[in-house]
Amino acid sequence: MAEKKDMDFTYTTIDEIFRLSIGETGDYSGAKYDGDFSMSLEEAQRAKHKFIADSLYIKEGSKVLDMACGWAPFIKYITEERKAEAIGLTLSEGQAAACQKNGYNVIVQDCRYVKPEDFGKFDAVTCIGGLEHFCSVEEWKEGKQEKVYSDFFKTVYDLLPTGGRFYMQTMVFSKNMLDYEDIDINAEKGSASHVLALMIKEFPGSWLPYGPEMVIRNAEPLFKLISKSSGRLDYIETIGQWRKKFRAFNLKKYWLYLSLLPRLLTDKEFRHQVAVFRVSPNRVCFEREIMDHYRLVFEKI
Repeated sequence: MAEKKDMDFTYTTIDEIFRLSIGETGDYSGAKYDGDFSMSLEEAQRAKHKFIADSLYIKEGSKVLDMACGWAPFIKYITEERKAEAIGLTLSEGQAAACQKNGYNVIVQDCRYVKPEDFGKFDAVTCIGGLEHFCSVEEWKEGKQEKVYSDFFKTVYDLLPTGGRFYMQTMVFSKNMLDYEDIDINAEKGSASHVLALMIKEFPGSWLPYGPEMVIRNAEPLFKLISKSSGRLDYIETIGQWRKKFRAFNLKKYWLYLSLLPRLLTDKEFRHQVAVFRVSPNRVCFEREIMDHYRLVFEKI
């Protein structure tokens, strides 16, 4: 799995830049347009939050665990709109500090190892984008990917009552995924080989599942699938809207960009990692169907 230091690069390093661009509780996961790209990013994110809350039957007094909660956008929605009680978990110090400052109950803790004795049981659990970081390249190479996912579903199973629901949103490798040996950071820029290598640099310690089937297969002994939908096109639009917001001028934000310049000039690895500000490897992978994106609703058997 991606370690805390990996999450701190991906999320803590850009924490303030993100919040200055997207907002204090901005959502850094695919929105839900359902083909209506006249919607604003904020409207599409709200539509996603409503879909999740409705799918999990979240209502007043519901106790919800939001794994890999980011800057707490879903927690904000369900506590304000549904009067639910929520706990969020993240591995990013920057995210946790920002969430706590904004009044949300967010803790730095590895969600793979949560037990009922930690916080009790929950009426519903969400993991919006977290699964993408659970399996490392090394674990995949060692043949441990399926076990990583099955162990995680056992963790979620123990946190829910029978009939309790779990929402997962995750990127997956799709039909045009390359063989690992063909991924090369020195390949022609813009090629599938190069773009995939940039994605690995952007999310160190992370390797995606091979299609939703891999995820569902590892959930099935404990959960039944309630719904499955692709958000690939929605994510392409989401990334486009993010890029506009990241580029919009803000004096403090651009000062932060400038503060990264010395490292950018001296650290080749860092240049690869922040290439996301120049080209979005995820968006290219979605456009070329190297990757897909799925919303999955499960119910504990």
